[in-house]
Amino acid sequence: MVTILFPCLNESACITACVSEAKRILRKIPVSSEVLVADNNSSDGSVNMAKKAGARVVNCDVRGYGAALACGISAARGRYVLMLDADGSYDPGSLPDFLDRLVDGDQLVLGNRFLGGIERGAMPWINRYLGNPVLSFLGRRMFGLKIGDFHCGIRAFQRKALLSLNLQSLGMEYASEMIVRGGLARLRIGEVPVVLRRDRRGGPSHLRPWRDGWRHLRFLLLFSPRWLFLGPGLGMALVTLAMGSYGWRLPNEGCQEIIFLICCNTFIAGYQFVLFGAMTQVFGVETSFLPTPRGYDRLFRFINLERGIFAGCGFVGVGLCLLFHSVTNNEIVRIISWSTALVGTLLVSLGLQTILASFMFSFLGMSYKGKASSGRMVLKADSP
Repeated sequence: MVTILFPCLNESACITACVSEAKRILRKIPVSSEVLVADNNSSDGSVNMAKKAGARVVNCDVRGYGAALACGISAARGRYVLMLDADGSYDPGSLPDFLDRLVDGDQLVLGNRFLGGIERGAMPWINRYLGNPVLSFLGRRMFGLKIGDFHCGIRAFQRKALLSLNLQSLGMEYASEMIVRGGLARLRIGEVPVVLRRDRRGGPSHLRPWRDGWRHLRFLLLFSPRWLFLGPGLGMALVTLAMGSYGWRLPNEGCQEIIFLICCNTFIAGYQFVLFGAMTQVFGVETSFLPTPRGYDRLFRFINLERGIFAGCGFVGVGLCLLFHSVTNNEIVRIISWSTALVGTLLVSLGLQTILASFMFSFLGMSYKGKASSGRMVLKADSP
């Protein structure tokens, strides 16, 4: 069975035409089918118009594009679901192309407007030449996906496969979450060219380019700790080494002090970035938002709370010794004295952060069920 799903919020200007067009296409396909409208509490009569046109309607009380789609997908009766916007901007006549890919084994098939064509005036220039290309490029780079159009509003998928992803987003970023989590779950993803038409609404679009663009970007960053935390942290470490090497060669002692002070603060910030990245990765894995990396359990056996505390105390101890030495030894050259003090302060700070991070990692790795095989406990919610 095939379901054509329209998320709907006050679409009285075009919902009748969309449902009628979808039913006309479905009559040409020799399989059982339905047209389903997931209504987001419309107040303009869209529900009655959709029913009169022959659609089945389900109501979603939670506002948001993603919330409406989630309600519709849960209520769909079809094995395959084709979702598209209820503003008439996509032609459901491309349904056979999507079904062919699904029958051939794809679990998620995306439309690609840049391959199929964009009618004049159908997409704002900032979306066409900046927003969509940049966000799609970042999505490909961050998650290794070969997707040309991350934000196309017409898609088809195996309903069972999509429900297994347990998508959480309520707004427009639902589209990005579908692709990202599908890729992380190793779903087979394909694309077909589609044409983007001018919408039939005649009123203002529900899309807010800057706000929704930021929500998509925010989602991509949150699902990629490497790009949000680990990459910048390692970059700061390299900058620290370069600045330190440069500062050491300067003849001016005052400039050296300033550069070394900047280096210490930059290194501490970079270390915090790396720790935050690791914590985000652990939290994502333990709550099933991110896949489990290879060697994850072995890493937890090697790096535990006790070893973290021991390493942190070692850093603090060495740092305090250096600070004591720099304060009490008055016979050494001044440049050696203040550089020793900076290194001592740096080690004390890193040691304290390591101790605190060890407790935080231990907390994130706890579970009420436990994992005897790995010697640790893992926090995981039961699957619904």
